[in-house]
Amino acid sequence: MWASFVKKTRSRSSPSSEPAASTSTALVRSPRLSFPSPSLKDLQSLLVPDSAAAPSSTSPSPRVFHRIRVAASALRVLRSLQQQNHSSPSPSPSAAAAAGGGRVVLYFTSLRVVRGTYEDCRAVRAILRGLRAAVDERDLSMDPGFLAELAALLPNRRRVTLPQVFVGGRHLGGAEEVRRLHESGELRRVLAPALSASAALTCSRCGGERYVLCGSCDGSHKRYSLKGGGGFRACSDCNENGLVRCPACCAPAA
Repeated sequence: MWASFVKKTRSRSSPSSEPAASTSTALVRSPRLSFPSPSLKDLQSLLVPDSAAAPSSTSPSPRVFHRIRVAASALRVLRSLQQQNHSSPSPSPSAAAAAGGGRVVLYFTSLRVVRGTYEDCRAVRAILRGLRAAVDERDLSMDPGFLAELAALLPNRRRVTLPQVFVGGRHLGGAEEVRRLHESGELRRVLAPALSASAALTCSRCGGERYVLCGSCDGSHKRYSLKGGGGFRACSDCNENGLVRCPACCAPAA
C-alpha cells in the first residue's frame, strides 16, 4: 500500500535509532564516576594567580610593626635604667659598717639538732673570732627571745636560717656570704671598726659562753612573791633557762 521510497526511508532510519537506544542503555548500566568534593580553600587557591598571592604572603601585618616598636622602646628604657645604676653605685659594705658604728651582731644556735646548721654556725664563729672581732653573740637556743628579734630584723623572709650576721646595723648575710667575703679578703675591711686585740681573750666570768646564772633566782627562773596570797612567780630578770647575758663581755641587747 505504501510507495517504494517510503519503505526505503523507514528502513534506513530504523537502524540509526537502535544504536542510540543501545548507547543510552549503556550509559545507564555503566557505574557512576566519583570525584572528591573540593573545599573552598582549594578552589580559592586555584582561582587566585600565583603573582597575586606572593606579595600577600611576604608582606608583614601591622601587628608585627607594633610589637617591634614596643620591644625597641622597652630596650631603651632598660638601657637608661642600667646607666643610672652604674652612675650611682651603692655604698660598699665597709662604708656602711663605718657609718653604723661597726657593731657586729651574730645570731646563731649552739644546739646540734640540725647538723648542717650547727656546722655553719660554728664555722662563722670561728671566722669572726679568728679575725679578732668584737662580736655580740646571741644564741637562740639559750634565749628564745632572740628569734622574734631576728624575725623583726628580716621581715621580708618567710623562713629565717642561721647563722645571720649584722655589721653596723646592716645585714651582712649568712654562712655563704661570710665565707665568700672571708675568702676574697673583704671581710676584714668590713669588720675593721670592730677589730680589737682584746676580743681574742676569753672572758674570765662566763668562760666565753656569753651567759651566766641569774643572780635574782639563782637560775631557777622562779621567785617567791607575797602578792596575791603568796607563791612563786616567773623571774622577770632572766630568760626561761634562768640565764642572763654576761655583763663583763656582752653589750646590752638593743
